[in-house]
Amino acid sequence: MPSQAVYLDNHATTKPDPRVVAAMMPYFTEIYGNAASVSHRFGWEAAEAVDKARAQVAAGLGADPKEVIFTSGATEANNLAIKGALPYLRRKGDHIVTTAVEHKSVLDVVERIGRETDWNVTIVPCDETGQVAADAIAQALRPETVLVSVIAANNEVGTLNPIRAIGSLCHERGVIFHTDVTQAVGKVDLNVQADHIDLLSLSGHKLYGPKGIGALYVRRRDPQVRLKPMFDGGGHERGLRSGTPAVPLIVGLGEAIELAMKDRGEDLPRIRGLRDRLEAGIRERVRDIRLNGHPTDRLDGNLNLSFSYVDGEALMMAMRDIAVSSGAACTSAEPEPSHVLRAMGLDDDTARASLRFGVGRFNTVEEIDFAIEVVEEAVARLRVHSAAWAAGSVSEKDEQRSS
Repeated sequence: MPSQAVYLDNHATTKPDPRVVAAMMPYFTEIYGNAASVSHRFGWEAAEAVDKARAQVAAGLGADPKEVIFTSGATEANNLAIKGALPYLRRKGDHIVTTAVEHKSVLDVVERIGRETDWNVTIVPCDETGQVAADAIAQALRPETVLVSVIAANNEVGTLNPIRAIGSLCHERGVIFHTDVTQAVGKVDLNVQADHIDLLSLSGHKLYGPKGIGALYVRRRDPQVRLKPMFDGGGHERGLRSGTPAVPLIVGLGEAIELAMKDRGEDLPRIRGLRDRLEAGIRERVRDIRLNGHPTDRLDGNLNLSFSYVDGEALMMAMRDIAVSSGAACTSAEPEPSHVLRAMGLDDDTARASLRFGVGRFNTVEEIDFAIEVVEEAVARLRVHSAAWAAGSVSEKDEQRSS
């Protein structure tokens, strides 16, 4: 048994890699200049570190360093991409397309624009695995469509979308294509040129980097994408994101992406093996569960399961020794079933009975085996108090006797 709680919530955030922390430390205590100070060595050294990190991020995306804008995270990057692009796109049309399974920092933005302005919005549905087909995007496009935003890898069920096909389709139609790759970067093949991506958002803390830092890729040519800044003051980041550069965090992001690209050949098969071990172990010991998400086209570390006859929140609370996420996003009044699971066609009870396990770089076989035991015990304990489970068990026994 592990000596402490087991962390299996790596889609929410990841433990910073010690190599990332080591790269960041000098910029807290030794090289502490403002990267925007151009009149002395302290500023030059900080600026050099920012330039190196920008190049590291760009290399991981197949981009030019000049196309990388540092932000506070993917939420800010998503907002800047969508809200910033629309003023310049308005002369071409007034229609935005996104999907029902986007992260809320895209879906809420687009839905608000649709409610509060005269922009027209289409929300494209997914299939039962949470995947959005390129054909579905094609059917949603109109002559007045100017922007499409589709998530690369879903943050709840891990399903991968056909980004390259969707990007190609958008470029054929002259439509700007934005994608949130927060869960995908460093884990799946991404290249802004080959994938025809015009705007791309990511965060550092989902790939073993620090919190509070992210990046936005903005295409410079074929086509050139123009953005209106969300706030003013200082003209940093090509005038798109004013504010003193957070040098230690920027350094950490660059290092995290470089390490992810370098280590993925070893990391991803090991993570996938642990994920499969977790799923097989739970299935062997627990009845009446279902996998949510695509069975093959999904992130290597993702496992989203529905447990019949239990409440996901209650199950999560019953498993104090492992960190996982419920499939429900809580409001201030009551838990709401996941919008992703509902978009996939799950009823509210099944959606509420879902948990997301996120396996990551630092998990071990010992931890996975311990988690299987904890899940088995917690589900059994909760089902004892479920009238539906008891009724189902009785019916099952009657069927066995009659056969």
